[in-house]
Amino acid sequence: MVENVKELLKLHEGITHQVYLDNENSTIVPQEVVDAMLPYFNQKAYGNPTLTHKPGWEAFEVIMNCFQKISRFVGAKNLEELTFTPGETEANNLAIMGSAFAKKELGKKIVISEIEPINVLHVTDLLKKFGFSTTKIPVDREGFIDLEKLKEAVDNETVLVSVSSVNNELGTIQPIKEAVDIVKAKNPQTLFHTDASDAYGRIPIDVQNLNVDLATVSSYKILGPRGMGAMYLREGINLERILEGQIGTQKLWPGVENTPLIVGFTKASELAFENFEVNIAKMRALRDKLVDGIFSELTDVKFNGPKGDKRSPDNANISILRCEGEALTIELSLKGIYVSSGSACSRRLLQPSHVLVAIGRRFSEAHGSILMKTTRYQTEEDIAYVLEVLPVAVNRIRGIVGSTGTD
Repeated sequence: MVENVKELLKLHEGITHQVYLDNENSTIVPQEVVDAMLPYFNQKAYGNPTLTHKPGWEAFEVIMNCFQKISRFVGAKNLEELTFTPGETEANNLAIMGSAFAKKELGKKIVISEIEPINVLHVTDLLKKFGFSTTKIPVDREGFIDLEKLKEAVDNETVLVSVSSVNNELGTIQPIKEAVDIVKAKNPQTLFHTDASDAYGRIPIDVQNLNVDLATVSSYKILGPRGMGAMYLREGINLERILEGQIGTQKLWPGVENTPLIVGFTKASELAFENFEVNIAKMRALRDKLVDGIFSELTDVKFNGPKGDKRSPDNANISILRCEGEALTIELSLKGIYVSSGSACSRRLLQPSHVLVAIGRRFSEAHGSILMKTTRYQTEEDIAYVLEVLPVAVNRIRGIVGSTGTD
């Protein structure tokens, strides 16, 4: 395996133009964010924020400032409503498991959409071992949840509903506020959680306006460092810890706080929100140029998810028929263009994306999908290069498929 990777990397030597569009699965961290983090590794605020000495007090002050800023960006009333975690996965596990265990005396039913991220699907499956059941709400062909089915599913036994604000693969912007109103009308005791990782920094997010009880956000999804995320918990709601250990500045996630990564997450958030409308407009323009170019250059392609204002401004998910997605990602990579095929969480399982299957795509259409996400750091020249290379790669693969008689 290692030798195969070495050989693949050799094939990439000499690439002069690189365009990174796989921002669903990892991101390049901007230099401004790196520069903001570096001093906190060895120059200042490197202490444990719970200890009574200068480095500890410095760390405490820095972390509290970061709490305040992130709280403001998500719309939390105060910094006590926020918990930093090592990432989106951990935040979702804390929100869902912590809610379930805290409310288990009221019921053991959890409701989610059928296109939730893999980490949500897995944690709800895990909770079955503790006697909980999961009901999955279907979606339409654009990925929007069926609100009538949601209303039918919520009952007196429902302790938690979890629906992502923006689907990570399709970019579908869900009607979260309307969904919360439906849930609370059926059962005021039911908690509502939303994974807002793909909404944060892309669409306006205000947990007070949405009236959600819990929300999670991710650092790397907004070009911050990996290994950092946050969970919002509405004041007055009890949650059980899912990990035990030394309690520092936050009661729901034990251990010593990672000051450099918290600073990086906060800096990335500041950069995303300080010119929010300009950033969004640029991502949308680049995304639209990319999509329009693909559809003008290629036949037998399908757009996955909604268009216009109902979709996240950075997201392009396209099924290219008669072209296997994994083969295309390799072909593009050899030209310095990096995209993903389906979901990173499932790509090595040789299974189609559960999200694309849920919206009615055939297996061949799902396997032929590529997911691309634009950022404010890309240029029109980058997109032009992609549109120059991608049709050639697709036609080459289609030619191989045609010559072998397979589809």
